[in-house]
Amino acid sequence: MRIKDLLVRERPRERLYTVGAASLSEAELLAILLRNGSRKENALVLAQRLLAEHSLEGLSRASVQELCGIDGIGLAKASQVIAAFELVRRLPRREIVKITSAADAAAYCQPLIGHLEQEHFLVVWLDVRNQVLGHEIITKGLVDSSLVHPREVFRGALKANASSVLVAHNHPSGDVSPSPEDEEVTRVLRESGKLLGVQVLDHLVVVKDKYSKVTPAC
Repeated sequence: MRIKDLLVRERPRERLYTVGAASLSEAELLAILLRNGSRKENALVLAQRLLAEHSLEGLSRASVQELCGIDGIGLAKASQVIAAFELVRRLPRREIVKITSAADAAAYCQPLIGHLEQEHFLVVWLDVRNQVLGHEIITKGLVDSSLVHPREVFRGALKANASSVLVAHNHPSGDVSPSPEDEEVTRVLRESGKLLGVQVLDHLVVVKDKYSKVTPAC
């Protein structure tokens, strides 16, 4: 199936326009970078295969010659991938962000999801000193315990060797009052985190300029 045969809302480039780059998967971002696929597979399938076989980190270290040796990758695609990773390497090292309060957490999360027009659920990974290791948007849509599964929340944290996480989601209505579903999500995640040895520090509801903390349901 070609990319153009997908529903418009499922095409990576169109999704970037509508929901923002932070909401896209690594495969979707890589597919946009590759631009097109091969005779055997479209760009999204090619990107998924590359990540499954080589990982994002592996691709970042590969040479042009190594990339050209991968089925479906020619000189043009290899050059695009190499150039993208090299630009990232040339960025100034990011300042270390340390979360010491709910206000710090809100300041980190609000620029990422506070402005979005659909609910997005964000997980931020922290080390033993509460320094940010990274973050991930794991779901889009109404936030409830059936959609926000602990497996998805903690998968990235375990890979990042995080000691704790903070989670946040936005309310497009602008009302930051937690719902009963928000409280239940918090309860489930904290119980799951105890079993996995990853503490859930806070669950925030954020919009552009305000936030609230979610207290777990009893």
